[in-house]
Parts: sequence; C-alpha cells; structure tokens
Amino acid sequence: MELRLLPLPKLVDMGTGTYPLPETGEIVIQTDNAADQLFTAKRLQTALQAQANLSYDISAGPFDAPIILTIDHTIAPAQGYQLDIDADGVMVVGSDVAGLFYGVVTLIQLLETEGTTLPQLTITDSPDFPNRGLMLDISRDKVPTMETLYDLIDMLASWKINQFQLYTEHTFAYRNHKKVWENASPITAEEILLLDAYCKERFIDLVPNQNSFGHMHRWFEKGPEYLALAESEHDTMSPWGSVLPPFSLSPAVPGSIALVREMFDELLPNFTSQYFNVGCDETFDLGVDRTKAWCDTKGKGRVYLDFLLQIYSLVSAQGRTMQFWGDIINQYPELVPEIPKDTIALEWGYEADHDYPGKSKLFSESGIPFYVCPGTSSWTTITGRTDNCMKNISNAVENGLKYGAIGVLNTDWGDRGHWQTLPVSYLGYAYGAALSWAYEQNADIDIAAALDAFAFRDQAGVMGKLAYDLGNAYQAPGALVHNGNILFWLLQRTLDDLQESQRLANDDSRQIINDKDAFTTELKNTLAYIERVMAPLEDAQMQRPDGDLIQREFAQGARMLQHAARHTMLQLGTGDYSAGELKSQLDDIVREYKDVWLSRNRPGGLDDSVAYLDPAYSVYKA
Repeated sequence: MELRLLPLPKLVDMGTGTYPLPETGEIVIQTDNAADQLFTAKRLQTALQAQANLSYDISAGPFDAPIILTIDHTIAPAQGYQLDIDADGVMVVGSDVAGLFYGVVTLIQLLETEGTTLPQLTITDSPDFPNRGLMLDISRDKVPTMETLYDLIDMLASWKINQFQLYTEHTFAYRNHKKVWENASPITAEEILLLDAYCKERFIDLVPNQNSFGHMHRWFEKGPEYLALAESEHDTMSPWGSVLPPFSLSPAVPGSIALVREMFDELLPNFTSQYFNVGCDETFDLGVDRTKAWCDTKGKGRVYLDFLLQIYSLVSAQGRTMQFWGDIINQYPELVPEIPKDTIALEWGYEADHDYPGKSKLFSESGIPFYVCPGTSSWTTITGRTDNCMKNISNAVENGLKYGAIGVLNTDWGDRGHWQTLPVSYLGYAYGAALSWAYEQNADIDIAAALDAFAFRDQAGVMGKLAYDLGNAYQAPGALVHNGNILFWLLQRTLDDLQESQRLANDDSRQIINDKDAFTTELKNTLAYIERVMAPLEDAQMQRPDGDLIQREFAQGARMLQHAARHTMLQLGTGDYSAGELKSQLDDIVREYKDVWLSRNRPGGLDDSVAYLDPAYSVYKA
C-alpha cells in the first residue's frame, strides 16, 4: 500500500490489517502537562469530526482509549514522533511537544486520505533540518488580509513548516513614519501580536523581517528627511541594466543607523521569536556617492561588513539572533570568517543551477551557521516556473544537507506588482516543505497528487496537474529569461525594449524573439498549450471554501499569459486581434484582476500593481 502524505515520512513499516475507528471514543493525553497538548488534541478532535463525523472527547490520564497521545524523549530526535496503529488502537508518541503535534498532523492526513478505517502501521519520523521556513513578500504591493494569513499558516503547519516570515520594507505601521506606509495597508503591531500567538500554537516561529540596508527606496521617495539617509540621491544602474532609484541607506550618514535602531525598538517587542531577519541584500549602490571615498580606501566589502556589524550590535542588544541575506558578503570570501558566529547567513539563489554547492561550502568552512534559501519561482511569471522551482529547491536542500545548513527558508517574492496569485505558489510551498522535512524520501514525490490531497483538496484530481502544467507555460514560447517568464515581461515592456534586455537567458532566446516568423509560431503554440492545460479546470471538485476563487485565480493567470502572447503578435504584425480588441480584453482582465486581488489582500498597492500594465496599454495607443 502506498501512503499519500505530505511530507512523506522517514520510515513506514506497514502492517497487514486495518483499524476501524469506533464511532465514539476518547483522545487521551498521557503526559505530565496535559494542558500543553490541548491544542494538539483539539486539532485532532476537530479533524475527526470534519473528516469522519466522529465525536471524540478529550481527557488526560493513564486510561485506555482508541487514540492516545504521549511524549517519550527517547523515541526520536527533536521534533520527531512515532505513530502506531494496530488492532488495539492509535498511539502517537512525540519526542517533544512539537513532535507530538507533527505526529498528529500525520494522523490527520491519514484520516483525510483513508477515512475511518486506518491501515495498521508504524511510522517513525523526524526532520532533516531543525528550521523549515517560508518567507512571504508583503512589500511588493500585496499585503494579505489576516484571514488569508491565518489560512496559510494552518496549511503550512499541516506540512510541518515551523518558521514563517513576512518580508517587510515599508509595510509595518511604524508610529512615527505614517507617510511611508499610509497608502500601503500595512501590518499593524496588534496584528503581529495576534499572528505571533496564532503561529505559536501551531509550533511555527513568526520571525520578524525588516530590510535594514538596501531596498529602502520606498522610504526615500516619501520625503527629503528620508532621502538624506540614502547612499545616493540620484538614480543609478542596476546589475541587470535597469534604472535603480535611491536604494540603500548610507553608512556614512549617522542618521541611517539611528533610523534602523528606531525601527528595531518599535518592531521587535511584538514578536516572541529569538530570531530577526535584517535583510541587507542587494546594496547595489553602495560606494556610488556618500561612501565612495570609504569604499575607494577600505574596499566596498569592508564598508558593507562594518555597517552590518553595527546592525548586528543593535540586534544583539535586543537579545535576538540576527539573520541576514548572504549575497553581498559572499562576494568577499576573505571577510566571511569575520562574521560573528552567533548570526545566521541566508544563502539565496533562484535559478535551478544556482551555486548552492560553492556558497554553502563557503559559509560551512567559515564556521557561520546558515540556511539555504530557494524560492517558489512564482514571481515575474504570473503562473510559476514549475521545473525551475523544483530543481532550485532540490539543489538548495541537497547541498544544505551536504554542507550542514541548519535550516531551509523557502521564499515567495512579489517583484514588479506581485502578479501571481497565492495558489500559484502552493506547489513551491509544498515541495519546499516536503524536502526540508525529509529530502531523500520526498525528492521524487508526486507533487501534483500531493497538491490535490493536501492543498487544493480536489477530489477530481484536476488542480494539482493543472497547476503543475500551467507553471511550465514559461517554457512554451521557446525563449527563456532569467528569474521569470518572458510572457510576464512582454506585458511590462515593449517588444523592442525586451529584445535589448539583459534578462534574456541565452543566445537561443535572443535569436527566437528576433525572428518574427519563428516567434509567432512559438507564441501560437503557447496559446494552444495553455488552452489544453486549462481545459479541465471546470471539472475540479475542491473541498475548500475558496474553491471557486482558486478556479478564478488560475483562469485569470491563464488569460494574462494568453493576452501577453496576443499582445506580442500585434507588435510583430502577425496577430489576429486589433489594438482596440486587445485593449478591451485587457480592460476585462484588469477588472477581474482587481476583484480577485481584494478577495485575499488589502487594497494598498493594488493601483501600483495595475500600473505595471501601462507599457502594454501604450502599445494599444500607438
């Protein structure tokens, strides 16, 4: 018998019989502090009622019962558990309170897939990594509602994720900086307190996340008092050839570290986590202006590290462990050993072939604790990059294990408008959760089937494959771009601009888009591919309250991809639609886009997100 579980456990010893759960019974907690396990027991009680219409009471004591929950520190490593189902009943034994919770969520998944007649078995399980996280970008326009966050946390907890971060640039409601966030529908301190408590019950650590060096442009644009803290008050060029507005705090301005201190003092008391992600990535403009003399004299790496160490001192004074993105310091390997050993470097990279072996080895050999940080590959795509996503995550986790990473932080960004809807990212969330729990057992998991069972809850078995295949539409045009889908960029730039873009992944891609006939053929093939993938959408039978919304979200994504193909053929002079017809189609897409956005997210950022379609509209005005 092949079990459907997410993640798949380390070891399963199948018995020969079954155990039919009695119609009535008890869940008995046999621990010294039964009250500490009440939430876990109630989660199981709720599942029994919802999945099997069984009403079980909860009690504590040394009593026999159909389901017994207990703790034994000797049965598995930290967070591990053993689940025994035999002819006499069900016993879940955790190595600690978290392990007991994880054993229960595995039992709940068995209830969901097997019903009330459970297979006799013994599962012995524990995680590969002690820290298994997800980071969600709430600064590139899209700030989820609290209901959306609660639902997401419940799903992540059921997949044994134990760390959650909300990537923040300007979307926390700092009391003295209203002008920075007033149009962004920010997360408030009270909401963080509520979210922290909600996470804690589910054995998820809500880690504060505030970028504190680069990515400060949303502050600088809000007034001269902020711009005075920038490394440069003028635009510069990014490494990929686009204009970069004033972007990074300047270490040369004393007010920079003062602002960082003020942010930390207000933000951190709302979190119980011992960790704090201070960001500090992509400081591209460092050395351009105010620190130019310093960088010329000491070197850019040293200037970066000196400011990072000032931030480290602030974090340490708060009694927290600093996490920081490792992309800048790993360019200066000679400086890596100087990083304090009580920090955590976050090694990120989002292409399938990112150098996780080399970068992980650098931090490992330098004695710096580190996480590997792949991504969902959903941003700048509309509907994802399935193959890249899975290879990127597998690459990260495999090398994280090899070089001793202490965690995996899967990332879900929202660059340039956050056009992807949340369910597009479920595939990356699920695969990241599975591999970070048990890499060997889950590397070849049937992710489409797992999504149907534990994400979309689709009894028809449609949505998992549809999400998987639609996520591979990025390959259909035959032209690849770095870190995205060319169809996304064809809506955000004119074809002429894209033909000169450094984002094109290779010469073959450049050749295709410069050949009008060849590219037209590929775009027509793309339209046909999307049509085939989407054909079974209405057959889905999702057993979740937002099932209809999920169908709309995937339909919206497909329409945007199709529109990008037709929009491009108009520019090639090979399309079947006029500029007026395409403008009318895009107007309809935008109306649906706004409605779908507001079903899960706050209004702040919506207008900015839609404005990224201005280049597409400009083609229709020509």
